[in-house]
Amino acid sequence: MARKLSDYHKHPPKPNIIIILADDLGFSDVGCFGSEILTPNIDALAYGGEKSNTGIRFTQMYNCARCCPSRAALLTGMYPHQAGIGHMVYDAGVGPAYQGFLREEIPTVAELLRDCGGYKTYMAGKWHVGGEYPPDASHEWIQSNMGDASHPTPTQRGFDQFYGTLGGGGSYYQPPSLVLNDEVVKEVTPEGFYYTDAINDEACKMIKNACTDKDAPFFLYVAHCAPHWPLHAPKEKIEKYKGKYMRGWDSLRRERHQRMIDQKLISPDWSCSPRDDYSPPWDEDHVPDQEWEDSRMATYAAQITVMDEGIGRIIKTLHTTGSYEDTVIFFLSDNGGCAEYLKENGEEGHWPEFYGGLTRDGRIIKVGNRRELTPGDEETFMSYDLPWANASNSPFRLFKSWVHEGGIATPFVIHWPAARTLVSNDSIDEINHDPWIIMDIVATCYDLAGIHIPDSLEGESFLPILLGEDELAFNFSVYDVYSYYLDSQGQTLKRRQPLFWEHQGNCAVRDGKWKLVYRRRDEVETGWELYDMEKDRTELQNLATHNKEKVKSLIQMWKDWATRCDVLPWPLHPIKDGERDWSNLPWMW
Repeated sequence: MARKLSDYHKHPPKPNIIIILADDLGFSDVGCFGSEILTPNIDALAYGGEKSNTGIRFTQMYNCARCCPSRAALLTGMYPHQAGIGHMVYDAGVGPAYQGFLREEIPTVAELLRDCGGYKTYMAGKWHVGGEYPPDASHEWIQSNMGDASHPTPTQRGFDQFYGTLGGGGSYYQPPSLVLNDEVVKEVTPEGFYYTDAINDEACKMIKNACTDKDAPFFLYVAHCAPHWPLHAPKEKIEKYKGKYMRGWDSLRRERHQRMIDQKLISPDWSCSPRDDYSPPWDEDHVPDQEWEDSRMATYAAQITVMDEGIGRIIKTLHTTGSYEDTVIFFLSDNGGCAEYLKENGEEGHWPEFYGGLTRDGRIIKVGNRRELTPGDEETFMSYDLPWANASNSPFRLFKSWVHEGGIATPFVIHWPAARTLVSNDSIDEINHDPWIIMDIVATCYDLAGIHIPDSLEGESFLPILLGEDELAFNFSVYDVYSYYLDSQGQTLKRRQPLFWEHQGNCAVRDGKWKLVYRRRDEVETGWELYDMEKDRTELQNLATHNKEKVKSLIQMWKDWATRCDVLPWPLHPIKDGERDWSNLPWMW
């Protein structure tokens, strides 16, 4: 898809843009979304300073349910299947929608911001949209494969500089597929190295480098691995949370639910979803190893706090370089909390053994949720498991990989101090409750940069919300916006098109207040579920049997979208006799 600079429209002002993406962070895992976990820097982005609020929280921003599909959508503004990552980063052999790496003909946000907007472009962190990198692959294999036709790298897809990992999750002390620009980092990571800190510190270096040229704005994508498993964190950070989770996941879910109500993030009419069926009640009979469970959640919380501290260093760097005021910062997660168990016994369907090996000082890495070990250290490799993930996703149902709210709802914060000076408007809402999706961030970036939004883009810009939508609805001279969809009163910006999802046979469509969702089960067929999201966003009152015409119309809408985006039935290949489809059984991995 050839594009020329002359095809696009540019105009000032052009703010710097930073996207900070967390990995497997649940909806209620940061303080400004109801958490007890200490995230003062993310909270500061949401609440702003003392003089005026410079942050906005979106309570109905959605991702695409899984790490790499969400990252593909965030980088292209297209649905994951359109971008080439309809499932994961392996080539499923069923066509371009499932090839496992970004499609060459679909431009990335970095490419268009650089080539058409004059931005300097940087990335620090997890790529995970450029083909498969086995966690136990050698440095030589990575160096020889990265950059080939099926393993595009960040520097090939629009980023001027890159530091991070090309594959998925792995050790925070010696991350696999670690790369600086186009060279594999072969040296053993030094004592004190921690990947989350390295990502944030490299991001700070990139900001300093970008600010040596004040005439060109910069785009920085900070793609964290935290708090994705394994449960690795510095000991002193874990100690701050030890004992705080002895009250258990049941109490934690109730407390977070109430705080979100108090913060006016959710309606008091939405009951918290029941404890998941696979989560035991928190008592000594059902959870005998409560101190060990406390240590798992304490380590998870420490991972988030370390990430937040690094974000604080990024904010400080913006201040010291004089770029804070005119930098737009987006913060979100790629999916909901993760229920993956990480068994260590190597039986069929249990793959974590590929993450074994030796620590930097020669100790054997013990993979799995082993109760005789304390999480956090380099020789362990654990997850926090389904019950704590259920708490992370409070008040919603289900987890990463599903498309009920627990899998796709993300905390979303936007921070832009200069917005207050661009328009004479003091009525910018601090909380937005309308549904949006991760591709809309891309469209908004193009709008911020003054780049014409491609007609083929699935994302829709929400720029007026950042500037105060009431005034902008009647004054389009501030930005040469392309087209915005207002409500029937012509006052409130709404998304024009419905939202769609499919991942591993889990399907959903959101059209206004209605959401139709299907959960694929290995053992029983449950059918489509219909929810009124204005009255019941926690998806407890299934209205499908009472509104069959609405179900029928939404199913057809979803099928039309699936056809347009080359979505295929799941599983992509027949399950052999005697085997199971493990994809929707993460608590057995």
